[in-house]
Amino acid sequence: MLGLGAENFALIKFLLMKRIKCEITICDTKSLKELTAKYKYLADKKNISWKLGKDEIKRLDGFDVIYRSPGWPVADPAIKEAVKLGVKLSSPINLFFRLCPTKNIIGVTGTKGKGTTSTLIYEILKASGRRAWLGGNIGIAPFSFLDKIKKNDWVVLELSSFHLEDIRFSPYIAVITNIYHEHLAPADPHNPNYHKSVKTYWSAKANILKFQNSHDRAIINRKLKKRNLKYGHGKRIFFDKSKLVSKLAGEHNKENIAAAVLAAKSAGVANRIIEKVVASFNGLEHRLELVKTVNGSKYYNDSFATTPESTIIAINSFKEPVILIAGGAEKN
Repeated sequence: MLGLGAENFALIKFLLMKRIKCEITICDTKSLKELTAKYKYLADKKNISWKLGKDEIKRLDGFDVIYRSPGWPVADPAIKEAVKLGVKLSSPINLFFRLCPTKNIIGVTGTKGKGTTSTLIYEILKASGRRAWLGGNIGIAPFSFLDKIKKNDWVVLELSSFHLEDIRFSPYIAVITNIYHEHLAPADPHNPNYHKSVKTYWSAKANILKFQNSHDRAIINRKLKKRNLKYGHGKRIFFDKSKLVSKLAGEHNKENIAAAVLAAKSAGVANRIIEKVVASFNGLEHRLELVKTVNGSKYYNDSFATTPESTIIAINSFKEPVILIAGGAEKN
């Protein structure tokens, strides 16, 4: 297990629960002190060993398979050398697709808007009476609910470019909200993955379409049509801006809603249910979230706007004068 993040941790717990006979080695740059809570949970498990610290993970050969955490660079020299020596490279999300009991999977990616869009789709599906599950980059590890999924359930996955750069499966319904420049430099020492160029970033995002067949659906922002994303064989459906009544501010959220509406319709949900859920949906934290009104001034938290493009879009969502408070880590 390369990186003991949320997804690999959930995968390990799943393997233990199912009593899968295997030897597990946890490899991470973090120290035992930094992994205290997770270590306490796993410390007494006899089939688990540990390789912690940068010096311990310079060699990854000797394993049958490596499950890479999304935050771990595919281009890591140790991974490349291990693959060259015959070690299979996979990830929790690849294994989830392979084991998932239902084929009713909706995957959502994009530089921005994927969390809002994924959650709105999930809420619409639930309101329609379907059993639905939400996971992925939204903060819920898919393996935490895999054993509860039934054949006719629906699964909505928010998928980052780091999930998709080595994906070997595509969802039945794939959604691309938008693509801007992001993740072109490491932003966090404990999440060092990044893309070496805009081209590799775009390719990673477009991989969500790569394994679709003619029965699948690809729902794509019309602004990306000129990019001519020649991936997979899913039926292309392009969206613009929704005209439905909504509480969400901003023109970009009209696009997010349009994407969610098309995904829900592709899943067979009736218009009246879609319209009702869209009208009542309050959005997510940190995405143009109205925090408070003081003396007639409204304060919005849009801290998920971590690119110039998304910040400009947020500013343009208002006709009133805007005072912008900005900061944070450089993300190129």
